[in-house]
Parts: sequence; structure tokens; C-alpha cells
Amino acid sequence: MSDAAEVINTVLNEDGRYIPKSIERDARTSRGLIPKLMRMVGKIPFADDLVAAWYAARDPHTPMRAKAVLFAAVAYFVTPMDMLPDFITGLGFTDDATVLATALGLVGMHVKETHRTAARRLLRVPEPVKED
Repeated sequence: MSDAAEVINTVLNEDGRYIPKSIERDARTSRGLIPKLMRMVGKIPFADDLVAAWYAARDPHTPMRAKAVLFAAVAYFVTPMDMLPDFITGLGFTDDATVLATALGLVGMHVKETHRTAARRLLRVPEPVKED
């Protein structure tokens, strides 16, 4: 993810969805973040922050300390065993959101606009309207 063109470059996957090439090349995502996120995307309001954190953690320009914090937050979301099981209505994702918010509070300055743009594109979320 060295530049915006690489971040936004997409391919059509086997499900008929356009995904960033960096996801398509990574076999680990077939059983990790992206499949779980796509199943849960309508239920979690912090999906774009989570994916942006994932992109930032994979960016070679992100410092190692920040990568470790961001990968840990994303891993906590993917892990099936956590403090509050995700299937508990209304409370299931509060611990995941707390971990992500803490991680972004610590190293959020390393989550750049290119990471957020790629996250919105993956999730098919419209770009925010810029006010003049």
C-alpha cells in the first residue's frame, strides 16, 4: 500500500464483489477479517474504522509499534472468543469497539486518508461530503 493507486486498485473476487488487490492476494483473509466483516457489516457502526485500521497496519510506511497495536485490535475483532460474545444483541460488539477505539486513540495518527478511502470503497460506503 505504498500509494493511493495501489490501495484503490480492485479485482472481482469469486463472490462477484470488487475487493482491493491486496486482499485478493492475501490467503489469510479468506478465513479472517474480511469474511467476518462482510457478514457483520450492517450490524457494526465502526466497520469503516476497523478496515481503515487493517489497511494502516498493512502499510509498509506505518511504524512497527503502530502496526502491532492495530493488528492486535483487528485480531481481537476476528477472534471468536472475546469478553462479550458477538451474538449478544446490543452488547456483543461493545468490547470490540472499545478495543478499536483504544487502539485508534493510541496510534490513530497513522491511519491516513488513503486507508480510510480504501475502507469506504471495500464496504461500499459513500465518500463524505466536503464542505467549502
